[in-house]
Amino acid sequence: MTHEVQLPIDAAGIRKLLPHRYPFLLVDRVVELEHNKRVLAYKNITQNEPFFTGHFPGHPIMPGVLIIEALAQAGGLLTQLSHQGDTAGRMFYMVKVENARFTKMVVPGDRLDLDVTLKRLIRNMAFYTGVASVNGEQVACADVLCAEDTN
Repeated sequence: MTHEVQLPIDAAGIRKLLPHRYPFLLVDRVVELEHNKRVLAYKNITQNEPFFTGHFPGHPIMPGVLIIEALAQAGGLLTQLSHQGDTAGRMFYMVKVENARFTKMVVPGDRLDLDVTLKRLIRNMAFYTGVASVNGEQVACADVLCAEDTN
């Protein structure tokens, strides 16, 4: 059963779906959704991002681990939007990253597009593949496994 989702989903809507908060909420908008298959979201990278104060002064670059985290959060949005209501109150954590590649730097002023596809569901886990891009050029990619906290 698919649920009717009104796109785009803005930051307020994303905060209802994910537990992350500033400064670690790394998705600003969801613009495309194929239930149980794919999501396209983005993060606007501003010069005021807190990580830029130390990474690196005078030459700000978004840390690669945060790009991977943004891909994982987009995957979480795909799961939440595909199963709205069924995952309420459940917590999922990133437990594995494979095949991570970084090809270009992400800097202030960029819009980081997050294209995430669900590869498979395994019991209480979801395996996603994600591509991050800026202006249509890939900047990073990774496969991410997220699992539900069953404790």
